Amino acid sequence: MNKRLLATITAIVAFLAVAFVTTSHPNSSAKKADTVPTIGILQLVTHPALDEIHRGILAGLKSQGYSGQKIKIDYQNAQANQANLKTMSQKFANENAALTIGIATPAALSLAKTANGDNPVILAGITDPAGSGLVKTAQHPGNNVTGTTGDSPLSQHLSVIQQAVPHAKKLGIIYTTSDHGGEYNAKNMAKLAQAAGYDVKLYTISTTNDMQQVAETMASQVDVVYAPQDNGVASAMKTLINVTNQNKIPVIPAVDTMVKDGGLATISVSQYDIGYQAGIMAAKVLKGKDPATYPVKTITQGDMVVNLKQAQLLGIQLPDNMIKAAETKGEVIK
Repeated sequence: MNKRLLATITAIVAFLAVAFVTTSHPNSSAKKADTVPTIGILQLVTHPALDEIHRGILAGLKSQGYSGQKIKIDYQNAQANQANLKTMSQKFANENAALTIGIATPAALSLAKTANGDNPVILAGITDPAGSGLVKTAQHPGNNVTGTTGDSPLSQHLSVIQQAVPHAKKLGIIYTTSDHGGEYNAKNMAKLAQAAGYDVKLYTISTTNDMQQVAETMASQVDVVYAPQDNGVASAMKTLINVTNQNKIPVIPAVDTMVKDGGLATISVSQYDIGYQAGIMAAKVLKGKDPATYPVKTITQGDMVVNLKQAQLLGIQLPDNMIKAAETKGEVIK
C-alpha cells in the first residue's frame, strides 16, 4: 500500500470518527435546550381571582429557581369553553409538557383526564379535590395529581352575614350547576345557615347568561345573598349586584375580588397565596417529588375585606370591629 493511499484511508477514518462523535454527542446548547421543562398552565376563564392565582403560580415557580430561560411556560385560557379545555389539554400532551397546572376545577379535571395517570398535574385553588375525583384523599393523593385547595372559611362567612346584616332572616345562596366547587360550598353553607336559624333558599344558574333572571327572582324573596367561591357566579357578579342594588339586598361573597365587584364584606383567603403555594409544589415535583405521596395543601387563612362604598349605597352601618379588622390586616374599599 503506497503512502498516498494510506494517507487517504487515514483521513477518511478520522472524518467518520469525528462525524460519529458529533452526531452521538450534541453540542452543549442543544442539550441544554432539551432539558428546559415545559409547564402547561390552563386557566378556566379570565377573572381577577383566577388571574391572581396565575400570578402567584409564576412567583412560586420563580422562588424555586424556575424562571427566565430555565423554564418554558405555555399559558392557555379556555374562556369558560369546555371544548377549549379539551383542545388545550391535548396541546400540552402533544408537546410533552413536564407537568401541567389547572386553575379552577374544570381546568384541572380536563388536564387530569388527558394525562390519564401519566404526567403530573398540579391543582391551583381547587375546592374539594377528593369530591371531584381528582385525588383519593387530600393526605394521600395516590396518583399523578396534587396541589393546593382554597377551601372557603364558611363559618367565618356566616359570621360576617350575622354581623353585617343582623336582622336578616331569609338567606339566598346562588351557585353554578356545572361548578362542583361552587355547589360544594353553597350546600355546605346552606347547612350551616339552617343550623343557625336562617330560612335558606338555594338558586342555580347554568351559565352566566342566566344570572339576570335568577337574580331578579332571588332578590324578591330574600333579605341577604351569599355568593360562594364559584367561577360562574364570580364572572357574573356585576350582573348580580346590579339587580340586588335595585332591591337594596346586600351580597356577602366568598373572595375579595367579588367584594370589589360590589359585595358588602367577606373574610377572603388570598388567591395569590393559593397560586404561590401551587407554584412551589410544581417546582418540587419537577425536582423529583412524587405527587402520589405529596399531600394537597389547604389554604384557609383569610383577612377581612369591607366595601364602605357599597355599605353607604345600601344604607348599612358595618360594625366598627369589622372595619378595624379590615384596616389592620385586610382591605377597605371606599
